[in-house]
Amino acid sequence: MRPLHVFFAALAAGAAAIGLGLGTGLVPSPMTIGTHAPAAPAAGLASPLSSLLGARQWLNGKPLGAADLRGKVVLVNFWTYSCINSLRPLPYLRAWAEKYGKSGLVVIGVHTPEFGFEKDLGNVRKAIAAQGIPYPVTLDSDFAVWRSFGNRGWPGFYFIGADGRVRHYALGEGDYAASERLIQKLLAEAGTPADGPIAEIPGQAIQAAADWASLRSPETYLGHAQAQNFESPGGAHADVSSRYRAPAELALNHWGLAGTWTIGGEFATLDSRTGSIRYRFHARDLHLVLGAPAKGRSVRFRVTIDGVAPGADHGFDVDADGMGVVREDRLYQLVRQARPVADRTFEIEFLDPGVRAYVFTFG
Repeated sequence: MRPLHVFFAALAAGAAAIGLGLGTGLVPSPMTIGTHAPAAPAAGLASPLSSLLGARQWLNGKPLGAADLRGKVVLVNFWTYSCINSLRPLPYLRAWAEKYGKSGLVVIGVHTPEFGFEKDLGNVRKAIAAQGIPYPVTLDSDFAVWRSFGNRGWPGFYFIGADGRVRHYALGEGDYAASERLIQKLLAEAGTPADGPIAEIPGQAIQAAADWASLRSPETYLGHAQAQNFESPGGAHADVSSRYRAPAELALNHWGLAGTWTIGGEFATLDSRTGSIRYRFHARDLHLVLGAPAKGRSVRFRVTIDGVAPGADHGFDVDADGMGVVREDRLYQLVRQARPVADRTFEIEFLDPGVRAYVFTFG
């Protein structure tokens, strides 16, 4: 997810994969491999790993210190909780933390937010519990750790040897078998070999792998800072409450609003009592990042696909009749198609005011 993730996909896919023996050709793949500049060892721990020791807030345990990381193989994962690309690798990160933890692997999540609500401690704590993350997570709301590592997008993965050097950097999803082989290699170098079978780890619900072969829709932002392909008659009006009409027809990956909305830089807010968003998409899964109007308030909604209730094609956060409720600020899975994937028109009608809509993502 996220503009950095998309922008660097083509750039990183053609870069050499260091230490894994992977090909360097530019191929369509959900995984993007980036080059790295190994950090020079320093006293205690090498930079940028040492930047983690200065992190101010940790969840899932006590703050990690030099003694906790020295001599360990460390996997640092930059993620943010409303990003679908950050959520789908979690089954692998959980499995590796459990499988190799006793052999000296330390998995660390660095939560670096994109949206304002992702900076809220309570929101992040709730997301960690909901996603079943067992390893320590540090909050990086000011991007200090991100900048120290020179990270370029969500999700980012840094594989660090027991000598404290960054041995490999990966940007994006996929190629998990190669990543696990590297973990085994680094543990063997550290003197704590942990061989074992390498297998695909299926994710459930939102964490299930994307249907990459059928994916034809890109992430699409609703805030005017990054919005594109808006088709409501009369165009969009930035930062002012305006009445919109839904377009009669939509080209693929185009969208429109109905009702009175304020399109801000980061999100669009529904000002009228009811309103809707329509999108023409091609993907198995459709997600939408949504925010509730205020703590303690909720917004009911109804989803249709090609004008009818989704039935068996409903997502995790919607029932077969298309009904759901926005109660918290997060990613909502609204469609998971059971039928063959084709161009379809999605519509979500909000039955209460005040909802904030941020970005569509697909899988």
